[in-house]
Amino acid sequence: MQLEQIKLIAVDTDGVLFNDTYSPVIERFVTKHGGAYTAEVERAVWGSPQIAAGQNMALTCRLPWSGKTTIEAFFEERDRYLLEHPVQIASGVEAFLQTLASTGARIISYGGRDRSYSFDKFLSPFADYFDPHIPYIDVNDFRPGMAEIVEDICGVEFQQALFIDDINRVGEVCKALGAGFIGIPSSAPHNFQRRQMTETGVRHMVSELAAIDAIMLSSIDKELAAGSHW
Repeated sequence: MQLEQIKLIAVDTDGVLFNDTYSPVIERFVTKHGGAYTAEVERAVWGSPQIAAGQNMALTCRLPWSGKTTIEAFFEERDRYLLEHPVQIASGVEAFLQTLASTGARIISYGGRDRSYSFDKFLSPFADYFDPHIPYIDVNDFRPGMAEIVEDICGVEFQQALFIDDINRVGEVCKALGAGFIGIPSSAPHNFQRRQMTETGVRHMVSELAAIDAIMLSSIDKELAAGSHW
């Protein structure tokens, strides 16, 4: 399967290539510190640079802490969570990456942590599927990062890029820029991402990586070429 329009496929790590070990801790942290976990809170924290996420959680919970102190406390909470719920590669990752590789597009991964944590630690067994020069991009300093990934780092047009992510904010940005998007919203009962993706107008939502197949990718390729993806 060779795609004609899509030249870049960018895949989120946490929540897509890995199990989601952030949103359960965000919900736990907010409620533990007296805040109400709402769609607005989720939107303000999910996918934000770490310091901004810390500041938003501090405001939500009325904590007398800086954003830096709050995010440090959050990561301590996450470390405790990981003792019982460790980071795991998502089911079917290799078959999924084989499907992406068959398109002829450039494949990269991205996330909010540095490469040594997100890529080298977990994805090195699958490195051959990713771009050999830029297999991973840390977007923490410029989240959401779609414009920077597409134009500044990879040098393609927005309508030649496809993002696969679990956060609606990424879908919103892709819509504004004209890039492709596949949503994999969390199914956890406290999450609002599926509803928000529906409100954004995301046409391609799946519950597992196996659902992203050649037929879907070919369809999105044609949509982007025709300007009908959104």
